[in-house]
Amino acid sequence: MKNGKPSILLIEDDTAVREALQRLLGEAYVVETAATAEEGIARAQTSDCDVVVTDLQMPGISGLEVITTMHPVKPHLPVILMTAHHSTDTAIEAIKLGAYDYVLKPINPAEFLALIEKAVASRALISRPPASAESKPARDAIIGRSQAMQNVYKEIGRVAAKPVTVLIRGETGTGKELVARALYQHSDRGDQPFIVVNCVAIPETLLESELFGHEQGAFTGAQARRIGKFEQASKGTIFLDEIGDMSLATQAKLLRVLQEKVFQRVGGRETIRADVRIIAATHRDLEQGVAEKKFREDLYYRLNDAVIRLPSLRERPEDIPALVRYFLHRHGTELADAKPTITDDALQDLQYHSWPGNVRELKNLVHKALVMAHGYAIDSEIIRRSLEQKGPTLPERKQTLQACVAGLLERADHDAATNVEAALSEWVERELYGQAVRLAEGDQTKVAKWLGVSRPTVRERLLRYGLHPASERDATA
Repeated sequence: MKNGKPSILLIEDDTAVREALQRLLGEAYVVETAATAEEGIARAQTSDCDVVVTDLQMPGISGLEVITTMHPVKPHLPVILMTAHHSTDTAIEAIKLGAYDYVLKPINPAEFLALIEKAVASRALISRPPASAESKPARDAIIGRSQAMQNVYKEIGRVAAKPVTVLIRGETGTGKELVARALYQHSDRGDQPFIVVNCVAIPETLLESELFGHEQGAFTGAQARRIGKFEQASKGTIFLDEIGDMSLATQAKLLRVLQEKVFQRVGGRETIRADVRIIAATHRDLEQGVAEKKFREDLYYRLNDAVIRLPSLRERPEDIPALVRYFLHRHGTELADAKPTITDDALQDLQYHSWPGNVRELKNLVHKALVMAHGYAIDSEIIRRSLEQKGPTLPERKQTLQACVAGLLERADHDAATNVEAALSEWVERELYGQAVRLAEGDQTKVAKWLGVSRPTVRERLLRYGLHPASERDATA
């Protein structure tokens, strides 16, 4: 930033092209020029420019070599490559080497200016001070401050230290294992084993042996005694994930463990005491399973002593920014990106998606977006491309509302304490204020006028729902 304007370093050996681009950019940016790659590299290393624009074909060093020389030194400095000859190999190589983007000659002025503006914004975002430690929670943390998640935390607190079986219910990808680990860590068995068994990942014929062990010769292939998961978890906790997919025969043996605290190995006669706390989880409709005789009714009631229901991600969109920041930090470390960032518009686009795969889908999408951003800020275009690769694009608002209503009614069917009207009103309010502040470009005075409320009310709602409350103009108003 120089004289209040972002600065552009333009490397172009053609004098006419260089002067034309300098005129095009000169009104909004401070433009430095270099006629050779060597001169441009020297200037970039000593100058605090915001974006580098370089031609591909130049005498001596090429534009690709400019990237390979500069990127290791300034990995977050956007470098835009210009070329008169479109080549798939060149495009791939440029992006692989760390280029922000590339443009074809003759240059379209409007598209070129839009690309420069986006690159400058990315540079400014990356230059912000790093997020506080609060936005970088420990690995495997449960993320979310929404009311729906506050209710989950309260339930964990109520039952974690009690010697009761807990059933965790929720859609696939909502984080049921994280809740199980939290229950374990806050229990009086937190210093004992924690064993995870995915009931749907183990063939039905082997699950009983996996859980309870077997004696030598119990069946073909049983060449030695095997200690099962219940014995391995002695005095600790066993987490039975996707218990709704367990066979009726294994359900019967599990019921005996719950009722009598004992079991026998497959093919054995010795009765073994099960000093184990059981936490189970499922995304299945167990009530329907009972009705269809696929799930034992007595086991169902035994598991229902303590139930924690995890909300879907579409029920808590206000938690998405915090989840994204967590995954950015986590995946950024894995991908050697020291300062992964995302634009405010991209964050809001993520809040409008219905997330059928819940938090797991969001985690995978953030990883994909980081790869596509190759070291620069994730913007709305990258989010849309990431979503398009997995199938449907961003949903219509009407579809999102329908999904929210369906989820709330489903929740109310399982939890009489759910206030559907209040929850839906909160969702609509968050949507209203979110769209208003986005259209008003952060001007809270304008939002207050549109909605017919006071400015303090606007600020309080934006803070409550984790929206981005203020632009620079609003902050100084």
